[in-house]
Amino acid sequence: MKITLITVGKTESAYLKEGIEQYVKRLKHYTKLLMIEIDELKNTKSLTTEQQKTKEAELILKKIAPTDHLILLDENGSAITSTQFAAYIDKKALSSVSNLVFVIGGPYGFDNSVYARANDKISLSAMTFSHQMVRLFFVEQLYRAYTIIKGEPYHHQ
Repeated sequence: MKITLITVGKTESAYLKEGIEQYVKRLKHYTKLLMIEIDELKNTKSLTTEQQKTKEAELILKKIAPTDHLILLDENGSAITSTQFAAYIDKKALSSVSNLVFVIGGPYGFDNSVYARANDKISLSAMTFSHQMVRLFFVEQLYRAYTIIKGEPYHHQ
């Protein structure tokens, strides 16, 4: 099973890039991870929030195949533990899902068209984080999930 992470905007902070790269490198032992960065919209001052979300949705949905299993990382998604996330990943790997696609949206969240296409929504926390930090948190949790699945000592209970 392949995993894709789609993000709106680029990771700019060096320390976040370094952390993301560290976990992406570790993940190579467990899965194929493709990271797709969609450029932030330009000249958004003339756009309403809804127009911005609609334009971002068009860019996101172009990157998703009909057979992809789409999971939104969304503040209104299901709150799950690291162990539950590992079980979720493992269940999808054992099913007919060939590509899990996770999406971190833009600053205003997702357009209704993206919600309509989504198979699941997961919340990483009830707290609010910058979209750049969420990228690091997600790849760390994905790495943690695989170590849990493999019974490795990274995760302590």
